[in-house]
Amino acid sequence: MKLAFDCRYTRIGRHDGISRYTAGVVTELAKRPELELTMLISDERQLAMLPELPWVKISGPTSVREPLVALQVNRLHPDAVITPMQTMGTLGRRYPLALTVHDLIYYSNPEPPRELPGFVRVLWRLYHKAWWPQRMLLNGADAVVTVSETTRALIDAHHLTKRPVVVARNAADLPAPDEASAAATAAETRSQARSVLYMGSFMPYKNVETLVRAVGELPGYTLHLLSKASEGDKARLTAVDPDARLVFHDGVSDEEYHRLLQEATALVTASLDEGFGIPLVESMGYGTPVVVSDIAVFREIGGEAALFAPATDAAAFARRIRSLEEAEEWRRRSLASRRQAEGFSWAESARALAELATGLPGRSARR
Repeated sequence: MKLAFDCRYTRIGRHDGISRYTAGVVTELAKRPELELTMLISDERQLAMLPELPWVKISGPTSVREPLVALQVNRLHPDAVITPMQTMGTLGRRYPLALTVHDLIYYSNPEPPRELPGFVRVLWRLYHKAWWPQRMLLNGADAVVTVSETTRALIDAHHLTKRPVVVARNAADLPAPDEASAAATAAETRSQARSVLYMGSFMPYKNVETLVRAVGELPGYTLHLLSKASEGDKARLTAVDPDARLVFHDGVSDEEYHRLLQEATALVTASLDEGFGIPLVESMGYGTPVVVSDIAVFREIGGEAALFAPATDAAAFARRIRSLEEAEEWRRRSLASRRQAEGFSWAESARALAELATGLPGRSARR
């Protein structure tokens, strides 16, 4: 069957979450013999971040032409289209379509990403003031994809769609097993490294302040903040606890990120809400334990391998981190983390999407 995958959310130069999801599942979908796959892009520079596959260039997802983008896609005569977002225009479409919902965070945390154009930020805020625009979009497709059982449960709880909902989870490119095994054998060193990593943005719902307070209660520990931070973010977080030892990396390469994971005591995050948590899978893949807020999606991802603390309880975070100073406890968590990470695979997510795609032509919501 002819499947078109919307790759227009692929970032240029470095992946973010949705971009990495796109590249991960498209790479695996391309290996499936039953599919004739075409990538939809909006900038030829995106091809450097994607596998070598047939592609077609159409208008960008933030273009004023987006509501009518289906008129461009119709010319390809696809048997099905899958997009990694829920905002792809559907007016005039003549093909079966699956939209993707990664999370529902911005209904409770409406601050839009700063990199979006001004008019999109305004529309973003308006869109997240009520549930009906989401319902209208999702019911305009033939099926809905999401990346976690937690988000699927929220979609059901808020009655956001009458369409079938399929889970195709996020994953990560795991290191070779011998690398993870080597990490476990270094338990004595790693448990005493007193280095914890945070990978993520500094938006309010990420609750990084709790991590700063936790490290302030742990003499000798350093909190490495890996993502790019504004001067305002740095000043704000430094003021939370002047005694906390913070290192702002202002962005790291994949190579540096993986090196830091292999040296750290733990990866930490205190998010109040998430749709998934790729850094957890990445860290566990290297056998590095995770200490995370006790929210439903982190329970789903971390399972019994993770250490959990109430999201705003800095003292509880400090206690969980300190427990990893015991080398045997660190080793046990390391081995459990690797086993847990192996349950997340782009190949398995691609299998779920391929099964969905082959069934889409029979859906009755087709326009």
